[in-house]
Amino acid sequence: MPPKEQRIRVEVDGQSLELSNLDKVLYPAAGFTKGEIINYYTQVASVLLPHLRDRALTRIRFPNGVDGQSFFEKNKPGGTPEWVRVETLPVPGSTKDRETIDYVVADDLPTLVWLANLAALELHTPQWRVGEQPDLMVVDLDPGAPAGLRECCAVAVLMRDRLAEDGLAAYPKTSGKKGMQLSCPIAGTQSAEEVSAYAKRIAEELERGTPKSITSKMAKRLRPGKVFIDWSQNSAAKTTVAPYSLRAQAQPTVSTPLTWDEVEDGAARAFSPDEVLERIEEYGDLLEDLLTPGPSVPG
Repeated sequence: MPPKEQRIRVEVDGQSLELSNLDKVLYPAAGFTKGEIINYYTQVASVLLPHLRDRALTRIRFPNGVDGQSFFEKNKPGGTPEWVRVETLPVPGSTKDRETIDYVVADDLPTLVWLANLAALELHTPQWRVGEQPDLMVVDLDPGAPAGLRECCAVAVLMRDRLAEDGLAAYPKTSGKKGMQLSCPIAGTQSAEEVSAYAKRIAEELERGTPKSITSKMAKRLRPGKVFIDWSQNSAAKTTVAPYSLRAQAQPTVSTPLTWDEVEDGAARAFSPDEVLERIEEYGDLLEDLLTPGPSVPG
């Protein structure tokens, strides 16, 4: 017989939740359990939730751990509690017959704990808030081997300095996997197409200036040894892993905000959940400035 499912009822900020199988190992190589995942997300909530608030959330769920099958989930799952915020929104960029999605929006700790209990290890958000234009511009720095995080750091500094010429402030974080992202707070008054066109223009300019180490083109054959500046992240249909989200690697890693000193030193690396909690103690939320609108991007 299969082992009996262990369930406990808890109260989180006034909401009653049933948690299951807290001892289930979801990162086998590290022995990291569902209970530890819920504990991490609870501890990081104060800095994570502001970056999730009002954003339609895409989850990647790993019910049998990172070595098992996973699935993307945009729609609210069956059995979603009535207190979870759900927003019915048009499908961005979809050509399918289905015209809307019932998105979960994680505005509070009970929702975050509920998602962690569903083994939603990875949390991904769009650059826009519900009903609004994009208030973030994001570029993904994706290294093609043998390039790695050190090369991403060098490109991030070039990108930061170029964006600063246009009055945009860039904030770095690791993807939690092999690359990095830069995020810029913007005014929220322009379309995703306008933001994407600007990001593309800057990526192409940097590629022309440093063609041996940068590409702005998606083709895999062009990427070995270079850093791909993925400007297309600004499409209304795309999402980016949220800061402080876990990633599904053999070892639990986190998409981690960085200081520019670390980036200039080429010191970006994979950080564990415990390390990230220590960094929050030391630095607070290094991405707090993303929560305040910035300037418009140049046309």
